[in-house]
Amino acid sequence: MSRTVPISKVRNIGIMAHIDAGKTTVSERILFYTGKTHKLGEVHDGAATMDFMVQERERGITITSAATSADWKGHQISLIDTPGHVDFTVEVERSLRVLDGAIALFCAVGGVQPQSEKVWHQSEKYNVPKIAFINKMDRIGADFFGVVEQIQDELGANAVPIMIPMGKEADFRGIIDLVTMKAIYYDEESQGRHFHEEDIPADKMEKAKKWRANLIEKCAEQDDGLLEKFLEGQDFTEKDIWAILRKATIARRVVPVYCGSAFKNKGIQRLLDGVINCLPAPNEIPPIICEKGGTGREPNEEEPFSALAFKIVADKHMGKLIYIRIYSGTLHAGTTVLNSTQEREQRVGRILRMHANRQENMEKAFAGDIVAIVGCAQTRTGDTLCDSQHPIHLEAIEFPAPVISISIAPDSREDNEKLGTALHRLAEEDPTFTVGFDQETSETIISGMGELHLEIIVDRLKREFGVSATSGRPEVAYRETATDDAEGSYKYAKQSGGRGQFGHVVMKIEPTPAGTGFEFVNAIKGGNIPAEYIPAVEKGVIQAMLAGSYAGYPVVDMCVTLLDGSYHEVDSSDLAFQIAGRTCFKELFRKAGPQLLEPVMSIEVTTPEEFMGPVTSSVCQRRGRIESMNDVRGVKIVSGYVPLSEMFGYSNALRTLTQGRANFSMHFERYEAVPFAITEQIIAKRREANKVQ
Repeated sequence: MSRTVPISKVRNIGIMAHIDAGKTTVSERILFYTGKTHKLGEVHDGAATMDFMVQERERGITITSAATSADWKGHQISLIDTPGHVDFTVEVERSLRVLDGAIALFCAVGGVQPQSEKVWHQSEKYNVPKIAFINKMDRIGADFFGVVEQIQDELGANAVPIMIPMGKEADFRGIIDLVTMKAIYYDEESQGRHFHEEDIPADKMEKAKKWRANLIEKCAEQDDGLLEKFLEGQDFTEKDIWAILRKATIARRVVPVYCGSAFKNKGIQRLLDGVINCLPAPNEIPPIICEKGGTGREPNEEEPFSALAFKIVADKHMGKLIYIRIYSGTLHAGTTVLNSTQEREQRVGRILRMHANRQENMEKAFAGDIVAIVGCAQTRTGDTLCDSQHPIHLEAIEFPAPVISISIAPDSREDNEKLGTALHRLAEEDPTFTVGFDQETSETIISGMGELHLEIIVDRLKREFGVSATSGRPEVAYRETATDDAEGSYKYAKQSGGRGQFGHVVMKIEPTPAGTGFEFVNAIKGGNIPAEYIPAVEKGVIQAMLAGSYAGYPVVDMCVTLLDGSYHEVDSSDLAFQIAGRTCFKELFRKAGPQLLEPVMSIEVTTPEEFMGPVTSSVCQRRGRIESMNDVRGVKIVSGYVPLSEMFGYSNALRTLTQGRANFSMHFERYEAVPFAITEQIIAKRREANKVQ
C-alpha cells in the first residue's frame, strides 16, 4: 500500500485559543464542510463530535485534545482541537510540539484574552506558523479591526487581514475576500455549505480598497521582486499574493487573518483554503531537533523510521492508545521498533487513524502522519520510537509542574484495590497529574494544575474505572528555601561492637536565584573524603531537600558545597555519609533563615464597569496585587497577582458579587515568599495534621 496523498498535500494543524472562543465549533464546521460528518454537532447541545468525553459534554468545554483527519481539495488535513482552559494547558503543549501549523482563534468581542496569549507564546516556543481566525463576528460588541490591532500590539505579530467582514453583530452578512476582491455570501438553508460570490457592494468598496492596499503593501515588504513591482505601481496577481503569503507565513514573518462566525456557518471554507494556501506541509518545516544536539531526519519515506509519542490514552476497548507523530520513514503494523528513550524494543500491534474517539485501521503510516498505535505498552509521553538499526533520540516535551494537591481515599475495600491501578493509568495519560503517598499522614495525594483538573480526575475515576473515592480539601504545593548562607559540620559515628558507622562532613549552603534549582559542588581537596563517598553525601542532601526541616515541604534553589570532612578506613560506608549529608543539611538549613514559598497566579478578571468596586476589593482581600485596570470595548479588565491558596472557590464568589456577569482566568506565574504571620499558621496546621509535636 503506497501513499495515497503526497506529503506536499498533508497539513497537520491545531486550533488554539482562550476558553469559549469557539474552537470546537470551528472544528465541527470543518468536519461538516469537508464531508467527514453529515450533521452539525453543537457544543451547547452536548453533541460535538470532538468533545466526546462525558465530562466535556456536561460542562460544554474541551478537556482533552481530540485528533481527526479530513480531506479538502485534494489535501489531507490532520486536525487537533485543543482545550482553552488553563488547567489543561498540557494538551496544548504536547499538541503544538508535533504540529506543523496552527489556527489561532480569537473572539471578535474578547480579542486577545489571557489564555490566547499564553497559547500563542507556547506556539512561538515551538516555532509553529499560524493563521488567525476572528470568530463570533455576529456577537454584540464584535470588532474585527480592533482585534487585528490587538494581535499586532499585544502579541507582536505582523497580522495581515486576507478577509474583512461585511457588517458586524446582527448585521454581519458575509465576508470580503481581499485577494479576489469579491463579496462572499453564505446560504443559511444549507447551513453554510453553499455560498456564492458577488461584486463588492458600493458602500463597502472604499474600505475593501483600503485593506487590499494594506495587503499588497505587506506582501511587497516580504519580497524584493514584488517590492519593485509595487514601487512601479503595478498590481499583484492572485498567484503573486498567495506565493509570498505562503513563504512569509511559513517563515513566521506574517500572520494572515480570516474572519467569520462558526456558529452562523460563515467563513469556514475560506479558512480551510487558508490552511492549504498558507500553512506548511511536513516537508516544508526544518527537521526536528534531537535531544543531544544536531537535527533529525528529513521528512520522507526513504529515511529510517522515527516518531514521537506525544499522548497516551487509556481506552476501555483497545487498552493503551499511543498517539505518535511520524517524522521520517514508514511504520508497518506488526513490526518491532526501538523505544530509544527507554532503550528497549517494543512491538506495534495495530495502527489507527483517529476520528475523535473512533478508529480506522491502517496497514502502514508514513512520514508526516499523526496516528495512534496499539502495543508498545511501556511507552510514555515524550518517548522516541525509531528503527532499531538507526537509533535517534528526539527532543522530549517539557511539562509544567503541578501546583495544587488534594488527598483522596477509597470509599470501600473493593475500591481500594482498584484505586491504585486507575490512578496509575490516569497519570500515564497526563504528565501534569501526579500521584504520591504521604508517609506521615498515610494519605494518597494527587496533584494537578487546578481545581477543575482534579475535579475531572475524580469524576473520571468514578465513571470510567468504577472507583468511588472521597477527596480532601485542596492543598497548595508550597516550597522552602533559605535566605542566608550557613556553614557547619556533622559527624555521624556509631559504635556498637564490631564494625560501626562513621561519616564526617563539612558543608556550606547558599540560596540561589529563583528558578535555578539545586546545585551540588564538591570542593574536597587532598582526599579527606574518598571520591566513592561523595555521591552518597549528595544523595543524603537530596533526601533532606525532599521534606525541608522548616515546614516539611520540598526545598528549592540551593547551592550546597562539600568543603571538608573525614572518614574511617573500616567503619565508613555509603550509608554513613548519606546520613551525615542529610543531617548536616537539615541543621544548616534551620540556621540559614528558612523561608516558605507559595505559588502565585497571574489573574485577569473581566467585569462590567458597575462591578469594578466589588471585584477589586475581592482581589485585594485575597492578598492580591492589582497591576492594571483597563477598559476594552465597554468592559473593565482587572489584572494582577494572587496567591493560589487564596483562590479556592473564587469562581463562585465572583459570580455572586457580579450577578454571574464577570469571569476570570488565571495561570501559574512564579513562587513568592509567604508573609511570616501566615507561614506560622501554615506550619501549625501542618504539624497538627501530621500530629507532630
